[in-house]
Amino acid sequence: MMTTVEFDIIECDFCDHNHLLAIGYLLNAYIADDMGGGTLLTKLQQLRVVNRLDNHPMAVVLLALSDSQPIGMLIGFENFSTFTVKPMINIHDLIVLPAFRKRGAGRMLMEKAITVARQRGCSRVTLEVRRDNVSAQSLYNDLGFQEADPPMLYWRKNL
Repeated sequence: MMTTVEFDIIECDFCDHNHLLAIGYLLNAYIADDMGGGTLLTKLQQLRVVNRLDNHPMAVVLLALSDSQPIGMLIGFENFSTFTVKPMINIHDLIVLPAFRKRGAGRMLMEKAITVARQRGCSRVTLEVRRDNVSAQSLYNDLGFQEADPPMLYWRKNL
């Protein structure tokens, strides 16, 4: 049986040294995870990510803390929907450390992001999810997300 864990979901304070360290730590944990992939960020890259997020006027960075320790994070960006003529938020990263999964932190991060989107007058919240990440898909379904109609493909061109 899993023990109950208390979480605080807060907006990142870019003046708080611990919050800045949490961003790099959690991103590297995500990259190292089976659902991540890629090369771990160097200290310099971590500093650059923090700086770019801090200076991005439409970034949404939420932290999940347990006993003041970072255990999860959500990074999203406000964009503009030409179809609804309103802002929208795209969730780029949702990270919960493996030891804290299935305890509600991911749900709380998502709920807070939805609240932020409503406060900003957004028409929708979007995200991408790996086809093999059934656990995340289950969470998103529970929160009312559904596959786009018509279904969309996620394409990219690496530069």
